[in-house]
Amino acid sequence: MNKRKTIPDFIKMMETGEKVTWITGYDYLTAKYEERAGIDMILVGDSLGMVQYGYDTTFPVTMEDEIRHCQAVRRGAPDTFVVGDMPYMSYQVSNEQAIENAGRFIKEADCDCVKLEGGTPDIVERMAAITGAGIAAIGHIGLTPQFAAQLGGYKAQGKSAEAVMKLIGQAQALEKAGAWSILVEGVPTVTGKAIKSVCDIPVYGIGAGSFTDGQLIIYADMVGYYDDFTPKFVKKYAEVGKVLQGAFEEYVSDVREGKFPEDAIHAYKIDAEEEAKVEKMIEDMKK
Repeated sequence: MNKRKTIPDFIKMMETGEKVTWITGYDYLTAKYEERAGIDMILVGDSLGMVQYGYDTTFPVTMEDEIRHCQAVRRGAPDTFVVGDMPYMSYQVSNEQAIENAGRFIKEADCDCVKLEGGTPDIVERMAAITGAGIAAIGHIGLTPQFAAQLGGYKAQGKSAEAVMKLIGQAQALEKAGAWSILVEGVPTVTGKAIKSVCDIPVYGIGAGSFTDGQLIIYADMVGYYDDFTPKFVKKYAEVGKVLQGAFEEYVSDVREGKFPEDAIHAYKIDAEEEAKVEKMIEDMKK
């Protein structure tokens, strides 16, 4: 059995150089297998909008969506550190809104902390409000999908010295505001390394190179389940989508050809005496 890690555990892992394994999860069954594999943290990402609901972006995801999926993940992984991802417009409006919605993740879904995107002064203020209310929070900078329009689309960030310094400033501001860790997404390795070098808290990466304190990956990408698009930084460990499609195709074929179900294997049975009674009853009904 896993023992649910705590923030001090993650700080110690940073200090000793032990890498943190972080993965997304959106449902009971997936979370159960992730916990069995020994994953350190599960993120119930707003990427569920695309992976679970088929949206083109994360924008339509609601607090109700997130809470429901966080609850399912917690049931599947009771002994794993779970992070709730604050969806678009659940924290941007005001500090009060940010605190209330962050609190829902803790109170209603038993999450261990929340994550919010962005490093602008307004978002830093929201981070300070959330952590000031006693809620653990992770910052998220770099390629931040909720800010895609401002970033010019879903493309790598931090590709110039000026851009690197801007990201460093955001990371330091979020750390000062109380973030216990920072997630850096979609940046060159040198940028991830630079951000890590100036932070005293864990810095995790998703497409940020190998110098971060741990890695996050979208589970549906790494197992070949979501195939609409595969980011450059994804390594595929399986082709679950192909396995599922093959199984479904074989099922369709078996049913249509009368190969499934096989009564000798897949059917319930009754006593021979009772079967004879049924046959006689049917014959009598036909008379």
